[in-house]
Amino acid sequence: MNTYASRLLENAVNELSRLPGVGKKTALRLALHLLKKEPAVSEALGNAIIQLRNEIKFCKVCHNLSDSEICEICASPKRNESLICVVEDIRDVMAIENTGQYNGLYHILGGIISPMDGIGPADLNIESLVNRIQKGNVSEVIMALSTTIEGDTTNFYIYKRLKETRIAISTIARGISVGDELEYADEITLGRSILNRLPYENTLDS
Repeated sequence: MNTYASRLLENAVNELSRLPGVGKKTALRLALHLLKKEPAVSEALGNAIIQLRNEIKFCKVCHNLSDSEICEICASPKRNESLICVVEDIRDVMAIENTGQYNGLYHILGGIISPMDGIGPADLNIESLVNRIQKGNVSEVIMALSTTIEGDTTNFYIYKRLKETRIAISTIARGISVGDELEYADEITLGRSILNRLPYENTLDS
């Protein structure tokens, strides 16, 4: 017996419940909510998701999400091209941008080194970072990865790769607790962590 009374409803609930943080009860509530709305609401939602999946691009420079080949941040003449902030994913860019305390560029790794999860340096956007540095326009790289063992491992690997380039390599101040991720830090704490960043070499002595 179909507990949903409709195979169409059941299919919608099953698909919605595939989303992270969405259980079957929440999925059912969302599906029933859409049924109460005008068909145009569901159509707009469906079209937005399809358009997102089919048309969104990744910036050729920093790997940020973009509507064009180069994202708005990389294309902006108002940004400081000599600074590159290295982050794990797109959510970290959003978190840092919300602080209003950073005016440089970004480089999104697409993850962090995690042997337990089978993620090594070759699986991340590290080579493209090295290539950006070798072009000679960068004076400082700010490493803003989560303060976890995996984040620290990734920081150290990048530091070793860039050590001979003679550019300044810094890391955000540890105003963020160990184990915390950038997207969950409050804007004031995160902003101060960027402004009060430290030379990465100093962290190796602690």
